Amino acid sequence: MNLLSVLTVLSSVTFLGYGLLALTSPSMEREFTRFGLAHLRVLTASLELLGGVGLLVGLRWPPALWLSSGGLTILMLCGVAVRIGVADGLLLTLPALVLMLLNLYILVAAVMSA
Repeated sequence: MNLLSVLTVLSSVTFLGYGLLALTSPSMEREFTRFGLAHLRVLTASLELLGGVGLLVGLRWPPALWLSSGGLTILMLCGVAVRIGVADGLLLTLPALVLMLLNLYILVAAVMSA
């Protein structure tokens, strides 16, 4: 398994976990309320789950990898913007920032290797 595959699986598992938590965890529900985005919690969770599955599909079908990693990059860019908007510190913003950069790397590496 090469580095791109390992990072893709890592990102996929992370987003599948975050997506499930966003749907089921009361603390995640409170976070979305704190952000003023309670109405987007289910959509965000669904996009995280879809993106996580898409990354795995992308290991066999590259267009799914490009679409999923690109979509997750944009989703996490929005997450970083929300964290900045509510004045969360670097520690709270770091997971979204790292996942954004990870998925941007996956996207660029996958396109370059095609």
